Amino acid sequence: MKAAVFHRPGKITCDTVDDPKLEKPDDIIVRVTATAICGSDLHIYDGFLPQLKNMVLGHEFMGIVEDAGAAVTSVAKGDRVVVPFPVACGGCFFCGHGLPGHCEHSNDNYGPEGGLLKQKGGALFGYTDLYGGYDGGQAEYVRVPYANFGPRKVNPDFSDEQVLFLTDIFPTGYTAIDWANLQGGETVAVFGCGPVGLMAQKVAWLKGAGRVIGIDREPYRLETAQRTAKSETINFKDTDPVEAIREMTDGRGADVCVDAVGLEAERSVLDKLGNIVHMQMGTINALRMCCSAVRRGGHVSIVGVYGMSYDNFPIGQIFDKGLKLSAGQAPVHKYIDDLIDHVESGRVQLDDIITHRLSLDQVSHGYDIFKKKQDNCVKVVLTP
Repeated sequence: MKAAVFHRPGKITCDTVDDPKLEKPDDIIVRVTATAICGSDLHIYDGFLPQLKNMVLGHEFMGIVEDAGAAVTSVAKGDRVVVPFPVACGGCFFCGHGLPGHCEHSNDNYGPEGGLLKQKGGALFGYTDLYGGYDGGQAEYVRVPYANFGPRKVNPDFSDEQVLFLTDIFPTGYTAIDWANLQGGETVAVFGCGPVGLMAQKVAWLKGAGRVIGIDREPYRLETAQRTAKSETINFKDTDPVEAIREMTDGRGADVCVDAVGLEAERSVLDKLGNIVHMQMGTINALRMCCSAVRRGGHVSIVGVYGMSYDNFPIGQIFDKGLKLSAGQAPVHKYIDDLIDHVESGRVQLDDIITHRLSLDQVSHGYDIFKKKQDNCVKVVLTP
C-alpha cells in the first residue's frame, strides 16, 4: 500500500509499505478514505519529538472497515467510521474515568512520571515510538486496535470532509473551552489561528461566549478566523496582544485564554540561546502571553503541544493572579458522541477551514506548504 513515511526530520515521502494485518481479536483494518496533516505532525517533522526509525504518520483519518477481528462487535465490515486519535483500551482505570489519552494498556512506554523521554501516557496513532509506535492513517489502510471502544460509525448523509475533524481538531478545540466551564458572556482569547485554534473559537460561541478573539501573526489565518469563526482578531506582529486584550476588557484581561500554539511559537534570539543553556527545545512564549492576557482568577487552557519542562515557567504570576490551568491531550472518546450530534444538527461546520485537497502522493508537498505557511495553507486533507 501507499503511505506517508517519516524518514528523518524534514523528510516525509509517499512510499510503498506492507499492508497492515489483524493482530488481535478486537482489531479492525480501515481502508482510509480521508486523512489530514495536523499541526502536531509538524513536531515530528521538525524533530521536536524524536523518532529514530521509519514510521507511517497520521492521526486524523476515517474510512471503511475492510476487515474485523473475531471479538469486534461494535462495528462491522463495510461500516464507515471516524477514529479518535488516542489509542485506548476502554477498560483500564483512566479510560473508565474519561481520560483515554492516559490509557494504561495501549502504550508499552506507559508510566506515571511523564516528560519528553520518560514514561508516557496512552498511545497515539502515528506519533512516534514514545507514544506506542502504532502506524498512522496517512495511508491507504491502517490497523485500528481496541475497535469496540474507539471507532464511531458516521451518518452516510455527510461527506468525509464534514466529519473528518471529529478525529482530533474539533474535540481538541472543544476540550480547551469545556475545561474553562463557561457560564455565558465571557471573553475568550485564543492564541493561534491554526486548525485547533479555529475550532476552539467556534466552540467558544457554542458554549455561550460573549466575545471571541483570535490572535496570530499570519494575515491569512486571521482572515480565516474572521470568516469561519466570526472572531475579532489581533495580529501580534503589529500589536501587543496583551495590551490590546486588556484595552478590550476594561483593563482586566480575557476571562479565558487558550494556548493553541505550543512549543513551536515564535522565538527570539535570546530564546534560542536560552534553549542551548537549559537544554530545551521550542518555547513557552504562547503560554506566557496567555498568562499575561487572562484576567485575575481566569482560566488558561493549554492544548498546544509541549514535550518537556522549561526554565522561567511563570509560576509566580500564576500564583499571584490565582489562575486556573488545564492542559493535555483531548479525551476524544469522552466527547465524540456529543460532537457528532453538533455536526449532524448543523450547530457547527468543520470543513470550512480546509484550504488544500491533495492526493496521498503529494504528501511531501502538503507538509512543506503547511510547515512554511505557504499558499495561505490552513488545513491539508489527503485522499489515498
